[in-house]
Amino acid sequence: MARYTGPKTKIARKFGQAIFGEDKAFDKRNYPPGQHGPNKRRGKKSEYAIQLMEKQKAKYTYGILEKQFRNMFKRATAAPGITGEVLLQFCESRLDNVVYRMGVAPTRSGARQLVSHRHITVNGEKVNIPSYQLKAGDVVGVREKSKSLEAIQHSLANSSNVYEWITWNNDKMEGTYVSVPARIQIPEQINEQFIVELYSK
Repeated sequence: MARYTGPKTKIARKFGQAIFGEDKAFDKRNYPPGQHGPNKRRGKKSEYAIQLMEKQKAKYTYGILEKQFRNMFKRATAAPGITGEVLLQFCESRLDNVVYRMGVAPTRSGARQLVSHRHITVNGEKVNIPSYQLKAGDVVGVREKSKSLEAIQHSLANSSNVYEWITWNNDKMEGTYVSVPARIQIPEQINEQFIVELYSK
């Protein structure tokens, strides 16, 4: 499947946020890319441009392609609750995102690779679909044969994030997706209302 494989710092600078995680290059130049640098006068963005940028930010953050994202929005529209919040909850419930949140991989793209290469289990069964939607109570673990992988060991050793909706047992190398996170618990700086307005046109 097609994925963005270009320079991530350039994308992060475009949005003014290190959306792919810790980025030393972004810290040095946290202004939009362009030959005139930070002093370039930039015109006022239209309402459409702001809404489009917010959608692009969400897609790049979670590593979701346009067709997938649009389908997810349709499902969020049909689901009970506030559409924008439900959309972000669907993004957070993806298996690759939860693997990343649990600290098994340092980035979402790394988590996606672990899932695709069958290193991850859900309720004891191997699942290799990164977009697999988890339900509250699902147990996500590292496959027995993969527990000794250096990349996983290193990521877990350096992980310090704690999320209220996820538990993790380092000895068993498995965790539970306890509940769907409330919007206030999701740390991503995304204005989901702009995305709803964009798709509603």
